Amino acid sequence: MKKAIALSFALLMTAGALAGCNTMEGAGEDVERGGQHVQDAAS
Repeated sequence: MKKAIALSFALLMTAGALAGCNTMEGAGEDVERGGQHVQDAAS
């Protein structure tokens, strides 16, 4: 029983970490696009 709980916890942590990475990557792309628009407007 403890092994099943530990495995479930590990799977949830892995899924959370992967979702977090994708979220941060998307946020980084949004910031980069915003910066590009500012540069384009300035030149």
